[in-house]
Amino acid sequence: MNEKYIRQMKKGVLDMLILKLLQKEQKYGYQLISELREKSGELFLLKEGTLYPILYRLEDDGLVESSWSAPNGKKVARKYYRITEKGMASLSEITNIWNGMRNGIARIMEE
Repeated sequence: MNEKYIRQMKKGVLDMLILKLLQKEQKYGYQLISELREKSGELFLLKEGTLYPILYRLEDDGLVESSWSAPNGKKVARKYYRITEKGMASLSEITNIWNGMRNGIARIMEE
């Protein structure tokens, strides 16, 4: 049963975390997967089948945009994602909501 709750909680924050990782620079999919894994202490172990639908939805919503790099020698072309101005505004809004929820939850759990 714990896995069910963990999955639900993780699902609720993935958009925010992906937008946050894209805030400073554009990244490709595997890079996002690796950074989520490393920076979370392996809490977020995403598969491509989980990440890419999120990226496509964020792109459809205008929060990220993508472009392909040119192949260079042995380097293959990669699809890079970058956050848009709308995505930056959404990240700020989501972060404020997250902070409010985190504070509210902490007050309840500390009782």
